[in-house]
Amino acid sequence: MNPAIPLANSLHRATADALRRQAPFSTMAEHELLWLVQHLSVSYFPHDAVLLEPVANPPEVLFIIKQGTVTGATAAGQTVLQLAAGEMFPLGALLAGRGAANRYLASTDTFCYLLPAADFHALLAKSTEFNDFCTRRIASLLEESQRAVQSEYALALDDESRFARPLASLIRRPPLSVAAATPLADALAAMETARVGSVVVTDAADQPIGILTLKDVLARVTLAKVPLVTAISAVMTPDPATLPAEAPVADALVMMARQGIHHIPLVEAGRLAGVVSEKDIFALRRLSVDGITSAIMRCADTVRLPALAHDIGDLAHSLLAQGMDAENLTAIISSLNDRLTERIITLESRADAALTGLHWCWLALGSEGRMEQTLATDQDNALIFDAADDVQRDALLAFALRVNNRLDACGFPLCKGGVMASNPKWCLPAAGWQQQFSQWIDHGSPEALLNASIFFDFRPLAGDAALALDLRAWLNRTASKNPRFLHQLAGNALRNRPPLGVVRDFVLSEDDAHPHTLDLKLNGATPFVDAARIFALAAGSPQTNTAKRLRAAAQALNLPDNELADWNRGFHFLQLLRLRHQHGQQRAGQPPDNHLDPDTLNPLDRRILKEALRQARKVQARLAMDYGL
Repeated sequence: MNPAIPLANSLHRATADALRRQAPFSTMAEHELLWLVQHLSVSYFPHDAVLLEPVANPPEVLFIIKQGTVTGATAAGQTVLQLAAGEMFPLGALLAGRGAANRYLASTDTFCYLLPAADFHALLAKSTEFNDFCTRRIASLLEESQRAVQSEYALALDDESRFARPLASLIRRPPLSVAAATPLADALAAMETARVGSVVVTDAADQPIGILTLKDVLARVTLAKVPLVTAISAVMTPDPATLPAEAPVADALVMMARQGIHHIPLVEAGRLAGVVSEKDIFALRRLSVDGITSAIMRCADTVRLPALAHDIGDLAHSLLAQGMDAENLTAIISSLNDRLTERIITLESRADAALTGLHWCWLALGSEGRMEQTLATDQDNALIFDAADDVQRDALLAFALRVNNRLDACGFPLCKGGVMASNPKWCLPAAGWQQQFSQWIDHGSPEALLNASIFFDFRPLAGDAALALDLRAWLNRTASKNPRFLHQLAGNALRNRPPLGVVRDFVLSEDDAHPHTLDLKLNGATPFVDAARIFALAAGSPQTNTAKRLRAAAQALNLPDNELADWNRGFHFLQLLRLRHQHGQQRAGQPPDNHLDPDTLNPLDRRILKEALRQARKVQARLAMDYGL
């Protein structure tokens, strides 16, 4: 026997074990990973050595970093990538059969595994997991992270352990039941009278033998044209899934999810004790968009609104736990906060005779204007009114102060910078707003523009929307014609660099208030927000939402679909991380913020955070290229 074979196998196994610490190798089949290992070679690159240059020809190998750090920079020398152990490059060039776009240098003494291009393409064909990761890198990582989040939160949606409580606690009325021979007409009439969505069919011993729900009625009775004199046993679901009345609520959720059902009969000693529905479970806290919206719109007393604001937070926690993506979740939070604000405005304006006949519009600014609110947000708002109503400005300011104070009572703190409608500086007629924007556009210093950036995200929230829409149309025409203004905005945006390190993964704050953290809002999400705002203003787009701004600008920028998708995925992962961080703080009884210690993240989320911040650098690189910065 060749004595080198056991040694070779041992080395292969050790290499495979090392690779398994990172995606996608962690999910690849054993034989696929060993095939990869057997086709790798290892090379050493000293500090500052060039691994790959931007050239026209496709790269000859895939690099997998074994040890050390590699920097990727544009032809102009701007750093856009920091790669560490387990990461691969240049995937895009290999997949597209083109030359590498970036220059790759060893930031430290570095060892890399090398996989020949032909073997790279062979592995793409062999391994579904490897193919998925290479073609959908950030998307694949996000999906893996989302599954982990759902598992982590599955049975801990709030601090009251409501999913551990017994199902019997949800029973509000005696169960509706009928015998198997009951005509459909009688059973349906009983459901209508009881105003319930299901009826249980029981035997002589009161044991459940079937169930019929309103959803079943449509398919099995109405569309099937079954006569209503037919016995319910002919159309019921036989042998329904049941649970003991003392079983926890969580068991019902799991059963509903696995079997695709929405009603479960509960039994005690084999006898029917009640019926629990999916609606019953989530009605514990009115955890539905429709439920909260309806409650807000029915509310006639502003004193009750803080409790509804608390329900919005509970719903956000629930949806986060169920794995909802950040784009939709922040939009839902913002929409519900909109409804709450609108209701406060309606109740306060309705009671103020001084506002009768006036034309005004409440403007949402900042994250609310962009429909990107998280669980930690203060107020940013303003008022625009018709010039003819300037004599009533004091009445508008008094009204705005009441609204600002009501919002504060609902958990939206007063803006420390005074960016609120009750501030006379931000309660202006249409001509006054045009004058203010003109001042920023034509004569604003970089510092003034930095402080004014949130005003460019305004959207109408309540009142006469035409005032805001006319201002937006004027602003887009004016801004797009002023290259100096856009150049200054771009310069400001590039002053805020994503905190990626060369030696360490991240550059962390040394601030005494938040040591060893990075600010997910300022240094993570804001680079995307700032760039998208500039792209939208340059293109004259009316969009205020960051993802929609990027999508609207993609055609004008001639941006490939996959690059745009990665920008938005990176942005939304940072938003999701903010939500998860804030949720954890609230559950621990702490005030929510955006300062995250990355050492608290699992390896997968640390890797996605790095990828998201790289996408922020790519967005900034595009901004720098467009404006020659």
